[in-house]
Amino acid sequence: MNIVEKAARIAVTAHKEQVRKSDGSPYIVHPFMCAMLLSKHAFPDEVVAAALVHDVLEDTTVSNDELRAALGDTVADIVEAVSEDSRVDWRTIENGWEKRKEAYIETVRNASEGAKAVSVADKIHNLQSLLRAHEEQGPAVWKKFNRGKEAKLWFEKGVLTMLQETWQHPLVDEYAVLVARMEQLD
Repeated sequence: MNIVEKAARIAVTAHKEQVRKSDGSPYIVHPFMCAMLLSKHAFPDEVVAAALVHDVLEDTTVSNDELRAALGDTVADIVEAVSEDSRVDWRTIENGWEKRKEAYIETVRNASEGAKAVSVADKIHNLQSLLRAHEEQGPAVWKKFNRGKEAKLWFEKGVLTMLQETWQHPLVDEYAVLVARMEQLD
């Protein structure tokens, strides 16, 4: 079994009961769409595999050690770089949400090209899903996000700026178009 198939199996098992908050669709669609986008751009199998499991450390019971044992250091390092630091209880820190997002941006800034690729694929699919949900639900979609449109936009612009400063790839341009479309939403 190759690394992409191993990652797919881990993702399907880990996310089996989860749904997307924007539209209630099966969560597993998201990592598969991220992986397909990176595969389309000819990223190596390790990066595609990391896209498949990019949310398992944050959103499931899969541990970093389990991921590392199953998929190797390259995949685990990418996933760790795009996962928010669970060792910090951000809720106990003043402006914890913002500090958590700033920490994510800085971690990805200093991470590998593979981590930047998985991050931007994640952000692209998230914004595509958000734009579709907005078409169906209108401004009510913002109620599904704890911090609302302005904070979400602040974060997306921060990620975009970091990527534009550190990495040149057509996916960054695609993300910029989506951030601009998001900015126009009511």
